Amino acid sequence: MSSYEDKLESCLDLLRRLDPQKITDNLNDLCTVIQNEGSQESEELTGDLLSTVDTPLQISKCSDSGKEYLCCDYNRDGDSYRSPWSNKYFPPVLDSEDAPPPYPSAVLRELEVKANESFEIYRDLYYEGAGISSVYLWDTEEDESTSLENGFAGVVLLKKETEDRTGKWDSIHVFEVIPESSSTAIYKITSSVILDLSNSKVSSLSLSGNLTRQIESSQSLNLDNALNLETAHLINLGTIVEKSEYNLRNVLQEVYFDKLKDIMIKDLRSVGDLSAKTIENQRQSELVKGLQGN
Repeated sequence: MSSYEDKLESCLDLLRRLDPQKITDNLNDLCTVIQNEGSQESEELTGDLLSTVDTPLQISKCSDSGKEYLCCDYNRDGDSYRSPWSNKYFPPVLDSEDAPPPYPSAVLRELEVKANESFEIYRDLYYEGAGISSVYLWDTEEDESTSLENGFAGVVLLKKETEDRTGKWDSIHVFEVIPESSSTAIYKITSSVILDLSNSKVSSLSLSGNLTRQIESSQSLNLDNALNLETAHLINLGTIVEKSEYNLRNVLQEVYFDKLKDIMIKDLRSVGDLSAKTIENQRQSELVKGLQGN
C-alpha cells in the first residue's frame, strides 16, 4: 500500500505533466477524485495539495472600498475572501463562536495596512503602474500578539495582465519573520512566479509554467534609518521581495526565453538546411536523368 507521502508526490508529479495553462481545473478535478474516497487521509491530501500547488491569483472587489484585491488560500475562509482594504470578508462570513474567521491581531493589522500602501508604490514602480497587489499578515503565536517582537508571517501577492490578456504574471511571496535578537530578525521567504504567455495571432503558440525559489536572510532592524519597528520590517520585506523578483526574472529569462530562442533558431536552421538539401537533391536527380538521356 502506498504511503501518504507517495500519494502526495504522485499527485504533484501528475500535475507537473499536465498542461500548466489548465492547472486550476486540473487541481480541482484531482481534488474531486481524491475526496470521493471519503476518508480522513483524502481530506488531508486535498488540503496539502491546495496549499502546495500554486494557481493563478483570482481577483475580487471590496464592496466597502470599491478597490480590487487578490485572493489566495491565505485570506480565504470557506468560499469568502478577506479584503486587505476593509478587513472584511466577501461574501460576508457568519460569525461563529466555535470557529470565527481568522483576522490579524490589532498591531499586525496596522502593519498590514501600511504594507499594502507600500507595495502599491512598489507595484507602480516595477509594474509600470498596472496590475494589482495585496498583502496579508497573520500571527504565528497562538495568543493574540500585542507587539511585533514575537514575529509574524504573511504573503505578498502581485498580478499583472496585458491589455489583450495574452500575457499574465502572478507572483506569490510567502514569508515568515523570526526574531533573532532585539536588533536582528530572520526572514524566510518562498517566492513563486506563474507565467502564461500566448500569441493572439497564432493560437497554437503558448508558453506557460511556474518557478519557485527560497531565500533566508538575517536582516538588521536598524531603527536609526527607520522611524519604528514597523518601518524597519517594511524596508526589509520590500528589499527581499525586490531581490527575489529580480532573481526570478533572470532565471525566467535564461530558462524560458533564451532556451526557447535557441530551440526556435535551431528548428528554423534545420528547416532551412532541409529545404536547401531537397533542392540540391532535385538538381542532382535532374542532372543524372539528363546524363542518362544522353
